[in-house]
Amino acid sequence: MNFFDMIAIPLIARVCLVVMFPFSALDKIVHWKEAMQQATSSFLPGGAVLLVIAIIVEFVTPVCIVIGWHDRLAAFVLAGFCAVTALLYHPFWKYPHFWSKAGDGRSHFWDFLKNFGLVGGLLLIAIGGMPMSASAVLEHPLSSALYGSVSPMGSPASSSNQ
Repeated sequence: MNFFDMIAIPLIARVCLVVMFPFSALDKIVHWKEAMQQATSSFLPGGAVLLVIAIIVEFVTPVCIVIGWHDRLAAFVLAGFCAVTALLYHPFWKYPHFWSKAGDGRSHFWDFLKNFGLVGGLLLIAIGGMPMSASAVLEHPLSSALYGSVSPMGSPASSSNQ
């Protein structure tokens, strides 16, 4: 395997997957009032606390994912964040004509699907991007970088030096 297979392509994929989140966090800071309105639009109390948590998650987890430091944990947290925000803040099903061109919930529908698309990509980071046995993931639950010597099905990789 060469540099592009081992480092460049996975790094580019990770950056592309999470690049929007720091900008979203910055947008929440710059447009605090509007962000607070959205944060208080669900049934959950504590809009300001939720907003601060969202900003922290959107700033910290992408950095962890890109640099590979506790990337599994960060991807799992960010996937949960995306799923929760989709369910709480993009309830397209509450709009009877969400599918029509002028439907009120049309943007919610697409945002909902986008969030769950991100969940899928982030879960691939959380499991290491390849099918892994649960025991292999549990052996190194925080970072995918620690189990490079484990084959995709969880048994130790064979070494030609043995």
